[in-house]
Amino acid sequence: MGAAGSEARATVAAGLRWQAEWCERLGSPLYEALLVHAAQDVERGGPAWAVLDEAGAVAQADALMKGGPALQMMGAVHRLVLEGRAPELARFYPSVDGTPDPAAAAAAFIETIDEHRAELPQLMARPIQTNEVGRSAALLVGFLAVARDTGLPLRVLEIGTSAGLNLRWDHYRYTSATGSWGDPDSPVEIAGAFTGERPPLDVDPEVVERAGCDPAPLDPASEDTRLTLLSFTWPDQQRRFAQLRAALELAPSVPAEVDRAAAVEWLTDRLSEPRPDVATVVFHSVVLPYLGPEGIAELWQVLEAAAARARPDAPLAWLSLEAGENLAAVRLMTWPGGEARLLANASFHGPPVEWRGGG
Repeated sequence: MGAAGSEARATVAAGLRWQAEWCERLGSPLYEALLVHAAQDVERGGPAWAVLDEAGAVAQADALMKGGPALQMMGAVHRLVLEGRAPELARFYPSVDGTPDPAAAAAAFIETIDEHRAELPQLMARPIQTNEVGRSAALLVGFLAVARDTGLPLRVLEIGTSAGLNLRWDHYRYTSATGSWGDPDSPVEIAGAFTGERPPLDVDPEVVERAGCDPAPLDPASEDTRLTLLSFTWPDQQRRFAQLRAALELAPSVPAEVDRAAAVEWLTDRLSEPRPDVATVVFHSVVLPYLGPEGIAELWQVLEAAAARARPDAPLAWLSLEAGENLAAVRLMTWPGGEARLLANASFHGPPVEWRGGG
């Protein structure tokens, strides 16, 4: 292998280690260990390198440092586990009742990649779809703030919707020692939702319209959707698994319109005229990295144009859960007026949400 090949392997290995660090920070010791082991295998030119090279990881240098190829590989391998096609590795995956042993799992992980190296690049062609239900806990404080401030029913419009599970946020139960909100009989409980100061939870908004868009939307009633979303959920985070399974079961009973469309074009149409007697909330969670600088600028232009048309009886809000100074931040802008607020800090998976008082 020449210098160019060694440099390419080093680039891919660095991306895997970057994602391993994030898995450690976000509470997945199993994925942290497996990604570090995969990085070592890449440096040796082993099966993980063969699969990532065939999947075009070298050409995705920027995406490597955003988790793209690394999480696509982990999701593809997890899919094999969930389908019952990687029994040796399944012994270490709690998602299928295995016992997590990061050190012992490493050899089975590489052996699984080697055994399925021909099909893994095709499985990795699937876009990453998580539709993390826990993010609704972070977004909740924004929806409640808009409802409280305006006194109006809500029209919620989500970009990067995936299967639309976060469009059903008002049908979930959020619990914590700090405070709770939602239907106590909901099958979806997001436990440990809040920490620190109690956020204002004394509002019960009415959602009169829920719609979203995604370049590749998923049908929550589909078995393939279920498998796809579960495969991209980290297997040793069982609370996330339980929330996801419950939300997928609930989704068909709560209608939500999800269109196959790009965010800018879809919002241009949806925001073309003010909607009187409702508060329109445009929201998203961990979407901006996928839009890129140009896409973000275009999104802001659409919002600015709609903001200029906002009225007291037809207000507009922009609610986001995106990267902040400490993991993720919940931010809210409202019009008329253009007030911008940092509502809370949170994890990229949602809880625990730390209320900041909207300052």
